[in-house]
Amino acid sequence: MSIRRLGWALCLSALFTVSAQAEEKQPNFLIILADDLGYSDISSFGGEIATPHIDALANEGVRLTNFHAAPTCSPARSMLMSGTDSHMAGLGNMGELIQPFQRDQPGYEGYLNDRVVSIAEVLGEGGYNTYTVGKWHLGRTEETSPAARGFDRSYILVQGGASHFDDQFAIISNDPKAIYREDGKQVSAPEGFYSTEFYTDTMLDYIDTGRKNGKPFFALLSYTSPHWPLHVPDDWLDKYEGRYSQGYETIRQERLARMKKMGLLPAHVEANLPMEGALPSWDQLTEEQKKTEARSMEIYASMVDNMDHHIGRVIDYLKQTGEYDNTVILFFSDNGADGNNPEDLPGNDVWMKEFDNSLANMGRRGSFIAYGPQWAQVSTTPFPLFKGLTSQGGIQVPAIIRHPDVSKPGSINNELSHVMDVMPTFLEMAGIKQPEGTFNGRNVAPIEGISMLPILQNKPMPERAIGWELFGRKALRKGEWKITNMNPPYGTAEWQLYNLADDPAESRNLAASQPAKLAELLKDWDAYVARNNVLTGEFDLRYGFDTCLYERCFK
Repeated sequence: MSIRRLGWALCLSALFTVSAQAEEKQPNFLIILADDLGYSDISSFGGEIATPHIDALANEGVRLTNFHAAPTCSPARSMLMSGTDSHMAGLGNMGELIQPFQRDQPGYEGYLNDRVVSIAEVLGEGGYNTYTVGKWHLGRTEETSPAARGFDRSYILVQGGASHFDDQFAIISNDPKAIYREDGKQVSAPEGFYSTEFYTDTMLDYIDTGRKNGKPFFALLSYTSPHWPLHVPDDWLDKYEGRYSQGYETIRQERLARMKKMGLLPAHVEANLPMEGALPSWDQLTEEQKKTEARSMEIYASMVDNMDHHIGRVIDYLKQTGEYDNTVILFFSDNGADGNNPEDLPGNDVWMKEFDNSLANMGRRGSFIAYGPQWAQVSTTPFPLFKGLTSQGGIQVPAIIRHPDVSKPGSINNELSHVMDVMPTFLEMAGIKQPEGTFNGRNVAPIEGISMLPILQNKPMPERAIGWELFGRKALRKGEWKITNMNPPYGTAEWQLYNLADDPAESRNLAASQPAKLAELLKDWDAYVARNNVLTGEFDLRYGFDTCLYERCFK
């Protein structure tokens, strides 16, 4: 047995009862990444949306109910790829929204920089086939594409979002054409393209072709669903017709009740709704507005259901080829649900008037809709707010890890974990040593995440301080304690302190009553800032800073 395989077998022996077959072969790794999926959307996390294939993963694996990403997509993806903080990896801010004080500063390149080594590079050197399809959002050029960062095969969308059909429009008026790259080279979406189906087809082709060389695989299946514009094939448009006609509060309360019954939430927890009273409630909408709001959520739900359908195809393939029981599957969302308005992106308020967003055309080719802040706040139940913010609604995401030999299949685990932990976990399971200082002759930053194997063993994770910063909004988590500092109206621009063990919805600020704990976490915050070169300055943005619905705004 090779040293690498021996190391893998030894590290798994503490976790699994290792079979003879497992000792012969390193595990495959499959990451299924949803885009802007809310914490309570899928049915195994309390939602009413049918997700039987994702739920099957939960029943056979572990629901990670305290898993964190970043407030938005590209920072989260940089941390997934590198095992480091986004400010170290080049996405201290999203590339499209870099501010003057951040421009040309280390850690704010707007793409996955060379100071970090990617998980694909390390696993590829360790004998893995490496594949990614779907959203990349970590560099626009061939030199910053997956082909240059360790992936053997790739078919990716360069930008943060696009039409899900083959009309190939992007999501921002000053960058209106979606750019796709296959193995680094720019291509066009094929005729008949629907993103979720095409990405699934392509990934299955890559895995199937690669089986011929006998290597294990690392596959990142990065869907753009359910990111706006909300689109779904015609035969999926009406699956949820009428399901959301009772409005936001009814769906929220149904989800809360299911989450408590499942053991996902303590019985005393209620939804924290900072925007309540500022935005129109369901009863304050006109009948036409109710139809539009209900229809947008119907299409969103169908997108999630459709994604689950295609995930089922991948699972079926792995079972048919005998690879299922040797594949570690991780499912999660890149950030919280998106309640921001795409019209607030530069130039979109004019550009989006060109689309047909009539009730009859919503969700079809030629439409460009989102589902708005009130449904997003339902999706993040019970947490406050949503994508772009460092409240739990922006950074705590649904996550499931599945392997046939986890110690407690179907269990719920509330140990603190983070997207940076994925890379060290997979490397340990593969028996591959983490890079230390250099990789293939270049200096690289150390991995900051830690292995999640204790979670799979049903053991505690070590306590540590984890920081977040985006758009000047800040947070730090240490054990059950969290501090946040967000601009008005989303916060007070002062540090707030929460005990999430007792108050997971961040409803009671303890900063005044627990000054010693606040001081302790502020010291950890200062260390995080220094370690990662977190810059401060004024932000000139409308997107993510202006929450409105039907002429009423949260101020």
